[in-house]
Amino acid sequence: MTNTIRLTAAQAMVRWLSVQMTEEGVPFMAGCWAIFGHGNVAGLGEALYHAQDSLPTYRGHNEQTMAHTAIAYAKQSGRKRAMMATSSIGPGATNMVTAAALAYVNRLPVLFVPGDVFAHRGPDPVLQQPENFADGTVSANDCFRPVSRYFDRITRPEQLLTALPRAMRVMTDPAECGPATLSFCQDVQAEGYDWPTSFFEPRVWHRRRVRPDEGELARAVETLRGAKNPVMVAGGGVHYSDASAELLRFAEAHQIPVVETQAGKSALSWDHSLNFGPIGVTGSSSANALCNAADVVLAVGTRLQDFTTGSWSIFKTDNYQLISLNTAAYDAAKHGAMPLNCDARVGLTEISAALQGHQAPAPDASLKTDWFAAVDPLTDAPEDGNALPTDMQVVGAVQRAAGPETVVMGAAGTMPGELHKLWKAQNLGGYHMEYGFSCMGYEIAGAIGIKMAQPERDVICMVGDGSYMMANSELATAVMMGIPFTVVITDNRGFGCINRLQRGTGGAEFNNLLDTAHHVNPSNIDFAAHAASMGAASMHVSSISELEDAVARGREAAGPFVVVIDTDPYPSTEAGGSWWEVAVPEVSERAEVRAAREKYVSGLKERT
Repeated sequence: MTNTIRLTAAQAMVRWLSVQMTEEGVPFMAGCWAIFGHGNVAGLGEALYHAQDSLPTYRGHNEQTMAHTAIAYAKQSGRKRAMMATSSIGPGATNMVTAAALAYVNRLPVLFVPGDVFAHRGPDPVLQQPENFADGTVSANDCFRPVSRYFDRITRPEQLLTALPRAMRVMTDPAECGPATLSFCQDVQAEGYDWPTSFFEPRVWHRRRVRPDEGELARAVETLRGAKNPVMVAGGGVHYSDASAELLRFAEAHQIPVVETQAGKSALSWDHSLNFGPIGVTGSSSANALCNAADVVLAVGTRLQDFTTGSWSIFKTDNYQLISLNTAAYDAAKHGAMPLNCDARVGLTEISAALQGHQAPAPDASLKTDWFAAVDPLTDAPEDGNALPTDMQVVGAVQRAAGPETVVMGAAGTMPGELHKLWKAQNLGGYHMEYGFSCMGYEIAGAIGIKMAQPERDVICMVGDGSYMMANSELATAVMMGIPFTVVITDNRGFGCINRLQRGTGGAEFNNLLDTAHHVNPSNIDFAAHAASMGAASMHVSSISELEDAVARGREAAGPFVVVIDTDPYPSTEAGGSWWEVAVPEVSERAEVRAAREKYVSGLKERT
């Protein structure tokens, strides 16, 4: 006879999640971020209250940003651990859809548990329920379907017996990794069921390391042996596979230069002779020059998005061969690549063994020297102390004040481009950029997640005023929880990055900078005072030297420390970079737009 225990469905979910273990012997689910409302407060709220020792619950101020914190935690943990995020039905749930999309695009694990309508439908329509006239099964949570790797609606308690393991499998699978959504009907959360006690026995989820197919491996090795100008593209998969040491050994053994995507940056120290820097639209001249001349490109753990490939314009050699080493078969076969469907660490090790000491011709070291000669002066403090600082000078000040274990992080706007080009990442995991979805508002919430994942590290959050205005409420959460990190707000009075793109495509300045947007009263926001009102230590600095001193002091702060500096919205790093496809109007009264259209059409011809 099977032993059972009587629990509600919500209690069963919480108990089951708390005993899913990693290979390191800690729970895979590190905690739950929750904003309660009708739909989750009675069922899940009661279950979580009694499980605070095994599955701690943290309160956010916005459903989207609390989920961003969970996602950043998973990313900085190398996908070894994850968090859960739960909300009420209706707007609480749909607020998390943006975060789900971010996790989906970046292949990061998070468990979304939005409350849902009544399974028995007695009270329909309930508060915040959108009614579909043609489909009685639809709720707001169906918005999660296209941005979840696994989606299930729990309408009976016993469905958790299969739904929870399926969700966990997706979150721990290196190829399918991403968000799982369990849409939990509110009456079902509170319903009791006799659960088999065996369901709650601890389980260890081992990380799968897929070996390469012999034929795919042989073809890749043969192609690399014949390469005259090979280059390796290091993507985020290098981090998630713990393959940075193998990447280093591979590069040194076979003399193949490495270039970095946004997600792959910091897998190899910036000053290693074979690290030629960032690739693509926000890339270095050194990396892009190698890609221009490459006859074989070994892409490791990257999904090859358009910022990485310059909209597929940076590989210019006729008949160049792309080898894509990836755990996901979908990614490995992109753009006619020679697929190598395997784990990054295992794949690099087996390729290297098969190459048997083969070395490619040495890359031109002057490419790297010339790159830093071009950009290093941009990060120096300005000689004119009264000049409005540039974002490049801000990056330089933060770099000089950073410590050996600093993690610099950001998301959307100007900083991803400037940091990808200019930040010198010394240590593994010292660069954390959300640029798969480029989601404004990730920054402050993400900094919390990074610090929770690696409390021993110093975290510096780089955020523009536009992104800060979009989502800043989790700063209050950091104050309440006593989580220390430094926030550097660059106030260029609007969306400076998109303003430059608008001008670059021939458009007139319009609706991006605050002064060119429709307004009656001029903007005069005191960001330091705003941060202080939420309890953070804060200050406004007026020079690069003051910024440098402030960031150094911020590393010793007991809680979040916010530094605000006014910056010039117009300059950016002109060196490096590549073409990026942004469609320019074919018809316009503006001569500037027509000229930009000609450049756009010319750029299309460069696509491989």
